[in-house]
Amino acid sequence: MLRILPALLLLITTLLLTPSVLAQDPIAAVPETTSVAIDTNTLNKMTLLQQTIDHNTKLLPVTKGEMRTITEYRIKNKSSQLRDEIDQLIRAGTTDPQYLIPLVQNQLVFLRQVINYLDADLLLLSNQLGSDDDSNVIAAMSDRELERDHYLKATLDTLQWAEMLAIDVTTQKQTFTDFMLQRADQFDSLVNYTQDELQKAVAEAATAGADISAEQKANVLSLKERLGQNSSSLAISASILESLGQNVSQLKQTLFSVSGDITQDVLNFSVASNLLQGWAKVIKDQTINNGPNLTFKILVFLFILFVTSLVAKIVTQIIAKTVRASKLQFSQLLQEFFISLSSKVVYAVGLLIALSQLGFELGPLLAGFGIAGVIIGFALQDTLSNFASGMMILIYRPFDVGNLINAAGVTGRVSHMSLVSTTIKTLDNQRLIVPNNKIWGDTINNITAEHQRRVDMTFGISYSDNIEHAETILKSIVEQHPKVNAQPEPIVKLHTLGESSVDFIVRPWVKPDDYWEVYWDITREVKMRFDAEGISIPFPQRDVHIYQK
Repeated sequence: MLRILPALLLLITTLLLTPSVLAQDPIAAVPETTSVAIDTNTLNKMTLLQQTIDHNTKLLPVTKGEMRTITEYRIKNKSSQLRDEIDQLIRAGTTDPQYLIPLVQNQLVFLRQVINYLDADLLLLSNQLGSDDDSNVIAAMSDRELERDHYLKATLDTLQWAEMLAIDVTTQKQTFTDFMLQRADQFDSLVNYTQDELQKAVAEAATAGADISAEQKANVLSLKERLGQNSSSLAISASILESLGQNVSQLKQTLFSVSGDITQDVLNFSVASNLLQGWAKVIKDQTINNGPNLTFKILVFLFILFVTSLVAKIVTQIIAKTVRASKLQFSQLLQEFFISLSSKVVYAVGLLIALSQLGFELGPLLAGFGIAGVIIGFALQDTLSNFASGMMILIYRPFDVGNLINAAGVTGRVSHMSLVSTTIKTLDNQRLIVPNNKIWGDTINNITAEHQRRVDMTFGISYSDNIEHAETILKSIVEQHPKVNAQPEPIVKLHTLGESSVDFIVRPWVKPDDYWEVYWDITREVKMRFDAEGISIPFPQRDVHIYQK
């Protein structure tokens, strides 16, 4: 920590002891005008806000401790409310500008006073540097800089309001621009310096490993926090300068190097060109110094990947022939799983060998994969549940490709299965992808697993019809159908005496694929034969007797 203080003190002292260009009177060139009355409620509200700001500003020099913090908060809060009111009046365009001019003038005076107050406070803090409490002092200074950023943005808005009201603020705007350029340049240096120190601190911590000291940890955390605060101030300065029409490509390049995030600023041509030039220089130097060795390693890497692809194809063919052997009796789903897995395993092994040729240490890499696997496992618990269910389905084989199943509330034929989901085509040709844990956690009805399936049908006749004649007709219809199996023998029996009909059960056995065809054919034929033979199919009836006294 003490090692970085001298250079840091120099930067901060330079930043703070530079004469504030905002100390000049920002309204020297603004003509005096008289206000014009507007809406009484708005006027009263703004007058009260201004009085509150003025009163608390006078209290600042005599307040201390937490009371001073509360006073500063009230000033900031009330000034923000007042500025919102002014902004609404300006944007509405319905108020006489002569009323707004004094308000904008007052804001410029107020902002000058606040910034000068913060400058003086920062100077006092800088004088405290060099003691054992430097970390807390620097943190307090960073907080003050963030406060100043707020009022600097307000100054930019106020100058823009003045231009909208035709107030001549050319000199004030140029003075403000010069100050912001100087401030941005100093923060640019401070950010680069802090970033270098942070990289050194991280390197020292990494070298220490398990023996890292508490001081080293605190140093890294302190530098990270400081870099974030300084970057924030630099970003605000860049934004203000860009609004003032200044070239800020160098500042944005610094911010990009710190954050590492590609934002819309990278699309700016000057920023992008500077970054590309820097990267090109690094690539050029690396190519000159390590070109031949690196080229050879890349060729070996590509050759290993090429050989791996050939080996993967050969292994896939061997595994395919092995798992499809009749003696193993693997399901089609399990066959596809082993074939797909074999090629992936070969590619994974080949990739690891190829990476080792580029200089990657496989031990730390595999350890990193293990840690990542644990993290991913917690994040993807539902997916892992589907994976486990998929493995259980492959092992116990409750169904296979082409089977007609009813599971997870879905009926259809299995067309494909992965380790996390099963694809089912419904009977009306819809494709449904069902998570495996939904299927394995529910009742699985494999409709086509058995070679035969019984068709259960019920037909009723009238109480006045001939039972034996109806039974003969039903037996002949079932026996004559070409897709009804002879064994087991079809069942045609009188089953119940219902309220309106005498009911027969008809239960032929068929192949699972012929179920609905037989069902529909027999139902149609029974209706036609009953009509031809004079046998009625009754419907529910009820006799109603009316008694009249």
